[in-house]
Amino acid sequence: MMFHEMSEKEVEQEFGTDLEKGLTEKEAEKRVRQYGFNELEEAEKESALMLFLSQFKDFMTLVLLAATVISGFLGEYVDAVAIIAIVLINGFLGFFQERRAEKSLEALKELSAPQVNVRRNGRWVKIPSKEVALGDILKFESGDRVGADVRIVKANNLEIEESALTGESIPSPKSTEPIPVENAGLGDLHNMAFMGTMVTRGNGIGIVTAIGMQTAMGEIADMIQNAESMATPLQRRLEQLGKILIVVALLLTLLVVLVGVWHGHDLYSMFLAGVSLAVAAIPEGLPAIVTIALSLGVQRMIRKNAIVRKLPAVETLGCASVICSDKTGTMTQNKMTVTHLWSGGKTWKVSGTGYEPKGIFTDNGTEIHPLKEKSVYQLLTFGLLCNHAELKVKNKEYVIDGDPTEGALLVSALKAGLTRELLLKDFTIEQEFPFDSTRKMMSMVIRDKHGKRFVITKGAPDVLLGVSRSVLWNGREQSFDLETRRKVEKAVESLAAQALRTIAIAFKPLAAGETAKSEQEAETNLIFIGVQGMIDPPRPEVRQAIKECKEAGIRTVMITGDHAVTAKAIARQLGILRTSREKVVDGTMLNELTVDELEDVIDEVSVFARVSPDHKLKIVKAFQNRGAVVAMTGDGINDAPAIKTADIGISMGITGTDVAKEASSLILLDDNFATIKAAIQEGRNIYENIRKFIRYLLASNVGEILVMLFAMLLSLPLPVVPIQILWVNLVTDGLPAMALGLDQPEEDVMKRNPRHPREGVFARGLGWKVISRGFLIGSATLAAFVTVYYQHPDRLAYAQTIAFATLVLAQLIHVFDCRSERSVLARNPFGNVYLVLAVLSSVLLMLAVIYVPALQPVFHTLPILPKDWLLVLCMSAIPTFLLAGTYYLRKKP
Repeated sequence: MMFHEMSEKEVEQEFGTDLEKGLTEKEAEKRVRQYGFNELEEAEKESALMLFLSQFKDFMTLVLLAATVISGFLGEYVDAVAIIAIVLINGFLGFFQERRAEKSLEALKELSAPQVNVRRNGRWVKIPSKEVALGDILKFESGDRVGADVRIVKANNLEIEESALTGESIPSPKSTEPIPVENAGLGDLHNMAFMGTMVTRGNGIGIVTAIGMQTAMGEIADMIQNAESMATPLQRRLEQLGKILIVVALLLTLLVVLVGVWHGHDLYSMFLAGVSLAVAAIPEGLPAIVTIALSLGVQRMIRKNAIVRKLPAVETLGCASVICSDKTGTMTQNKMTVTHLWSGGKTWKVSGTGYEPKGIFTDNGTEIHPLKEKSVYQLLTFGLLCNHAELKVKNKEYVIDGDPTEGALLVSALKAGLTRELLLKDFTIEQEFPFDSTRKMMSMVIRDKHGKRFVITKGAPDVLLGVSRSVLWNGREQSFDLETRRKVEKAVESLAAQALRTIAIAFKPLAAGETAKSEQEAETNLIFIGVQGMIDPPRPEVRQAIKECKEAGIRTVMITGDHAVTAKAIARQLGILRTSREKVVDGTMLNELTVDELEDVIDEVSVFARVSPDHKLKIVKAFQNRGAVVAMTGDGINDAPAIKTADIGISMGITGTDVAKEASSLILLDDNFATIKAAIQEGRNIYENIRKFIRYLLASNVGEILVMLFAMLLSLPLPVVPIQILWVNLVTDGLPAMALGLDQPEEDVMKRNPRHPREGVFARGLGWKVISRGFLIGSATLAAFVTVYYQHPDRLAYAQTIAFATLVLAQLIHVFDCRSERSVLARNPFGNVYLVLAVLSSVLLMLAVIYVPALQPVFHTLPILPKDWLLVLCMSAIPTFLLAGTYYLRKKP
């Protein structure tokens, strides 16, 4: 039997403790020795040095280190230093990201109470929370953090804020009654209090049932430590690309050397040419350009209210296929708002945004003045008087200081033009009976300016109906006969069916000299006024964002600690639940399902309600096992393990706990689901831009390799010398490739389905484009070389300069073709200003190498005659426009 199912006496006996005396110091010390300290344990940490060295074990990094050795061997020390710098920068970035992840547990530890009140040897004493033992009697009151998991045995108006654990935004009222449900979720354990949660009202006493890592908080800490961080799709693709490139480089080096020697070239020059081509085959700048593209994406995302904590996460967003989103604050406004009023057989709708004190009241679509309706006036006035919440302005936004439910009643009155300051000129509060979780009511004794006194009571409708003798109906008091009571109950049920939280308000006049000495006297024979129905409304922009995600092939799933009825209603409003096939699963059902069993049904589930931390982890793993790339959002401690395990973890910047932020890859500054959609669009664009410059770099490198290989096979001299190849790689390739990283998305980027997470880097025809464009670039360059060489066989250096210029320009024209998946004709070539400037810069640098006398001997170039530029330009344009023309012809009807 679980502790929440036991009576107070049974729990007391289970732990061998005494409510009146507590544990003795000797017994407490013995239990601490036996079960350990009440603190969260850290897993054994990897040393900083080993963590740093582990950053250099991936395949692409090893390829770059090999390129460094080759560059040094060739005497290209500047290249070698540049590559080493790239490797070290990437290593330090990874090191600091992993070190930062360790802060998740440190942030979790900060939620532990530093000191707690325990009963030892019959006296209340304060001790450090780490010294709390199983069976200790704990006392806590408003403002305290609970020091351990406890079974509550005394509760006086006790409410505890548990949103970090359960996801519910409203403080949980606590009681002492046993709960006869074996697998009840955390949010339903009203007789338990948990380590790290905050007492917001009242006070209580409990018996410690779990300490340290056995607490609900400890289980989360354990899940965070053991959660596996998935390698991102980009990391997997780059590793795959690195393996392909190293094999190609080695084969090409060997092939060029063998073919060259076979045709009579000396071994040393052929070895130099082969190694130069090997270096050309490995785009040393690729990791740097990827990092730059991701960093630029990060800057753009900051402007869209999203902060990226881990660079690869930007691209991972682009292939997300499922978004598991928290409801409260992300899809909704996290502002409990009154939307309906009911009194005397009539229902009024209240419109207005969140806590904005402006609204419209309508009756059957007709706008009304609420203060001219007597029953509405009383419902709003008494809801405002029997209230402690305040509306304040922070950072130019309205926020509630106090209980969210009372805040909703306050704002509904403000929307009608009522203020507490105005009312207190006419009414005086004489006495208060605070809310009690047992009574489920709160009452005040009020005197008006005429000296008349009366009681105002607010609370749960079913409770107020039980203590009311009559009801206001059409402005007149009417006794509660069976039919009238049924009408009121039906009205309340109607509001509840819309997932509205209902608060009823009643009153009774007091005769001259009559007093209300107790709650029992005050809260009897009341006159039922009506009900205010409230909900945390959906954010207005979220429905459109969910629709756009669906068009992009991305499924949105709501995960919440709230009740299923509320979650279902919000999901319908947002368009998450559209068909009868889509199911709502609650925490009780999740307890009974294994990950494998959940995996079988998860495609039909769009809403998960009353979930606990282990449920969220189970949901993420089930989706991942189905092959989905999962984005998981959350703000609480309870979300951290699932956030860390997900392919892309997203935390909230406003309401998010430090634990959730440290576990996440992306932080939403505005806590808004619509920002996730914008981030996904950016992520898709970044990946497409990475594909663009991979396509550009590799096609260019294939062109360089093939022009050399073809020349070897045809027994021709080298069309370009090694120093020219290295120059092309560093200058011609670098600037335009970086500029491609700034390209704007194509129009249909959010109309495509997410790419498969295991999609290869050469998927969707990229491999063919690289080979075909590279073949044409190599062929055109060789053709230009042969044309001049056969005309002037004694001017080899001039022919090589022609080939060099053709190779450079062919690549620079080809870069515009890389902007589109379809053709260079499909997009405006001047749409990317940065690319135009980069190409112009590369052209000027090429001209400098050809025409500046000081550079000519270094790069083995000669000035090109004006008449030969026509040959260079024509040959350079062929690779791009030949294929563009075939695309255009295929598109014609």
